[in-house]
Amino acid sequence: MLDATTIEAIADELVEAGRNRTPVPRLTARYPEMTVEDSYAVQQLWRRRNEDAGRTLVGRKIGLTSKAMQAATGITEPDYGAIFDDMVLETGCSVEWDRYTHPRVEVELAFVLKKDLTGPGCSLFDVLNATDYVVPALEILDSRIEMEGRTIVDTIADNAAMGAMVVGGRPVRPDAVDLRWVSAILYKNQTVEETGVAAGVLDHPAAGVHWLANKIAPHGDGLKAGEIILAGSFTRPLWVYKGDTVHADYGPLGAITCRFE
Repeated sequence: MLDATTIEAIADELVEAGRNRTPVPRLTARYPEMTVEDSYAVQQLWRRRNEDAGRTLVGRKIGLTSKAMQAATGITEPDYGAIFDDMVLETGCSVEWDRYTHPRVEVELAFVLKKDLTGPGCSLFDVLNATDYVVPALEILDSRIEMEGRTIVDTIADNAAMGAMVVGGRPVRPDAVDLRWVSAILYKNQTVEETGVAAGVLDHPAAGVHWLANKIAPHGDGLKAGEIILAGSFTRPLWVYKGDTVHADYGPLGAITCRFE
């Protein structure tokens, strides 16, 4: 376990890394005793620093919920991070590639809540009852910590690698479609790079949301009405470069497009 001074120093280092877009050396190499609890303490402090600087929390992201993502990262449990207002982009946008370190794109569904969700004991059905609508979303991963050799401890401290999200397509009520069977085709520059089905996320994309509500409950935290919850990727992350156009086709749920400039 790390002491409070060290946790504060790491959080400040990550705030600065986000500002100057220069990843810091891997935390687990420098603090081998660092635990998952330490990482969430760093993330909480990092989040508070950002809120104090004027950013507004609008939701949460859940990461590493699918076997595809766990295999891609070598990490076997989900994690979560904060979504701020300036991270939410709309389909058709131009994304400034230089704003992110090693940007990668993932295919997801986002749940927008109409009611608060709190654990413990929050279930899949509670999530569906509390959801106003579900909408296609792409997540843009960022990295404020060097990538090589990262563990879950590094990733959590790095706000679960959240950079931004692009929302688009057709919002649907949670009972209007079988969410497990929502699928997507991910194109980069007109070439199919990934395909996936939403059941790849813990057998149901809403499963990550109740996992999160239960996970944050012991800290006195909950999910609030109006928040957007990014439920986890059902494809592997796709590396993108300056000039790339990304297009995700969700079939009946529409499509999302963005271009990295």
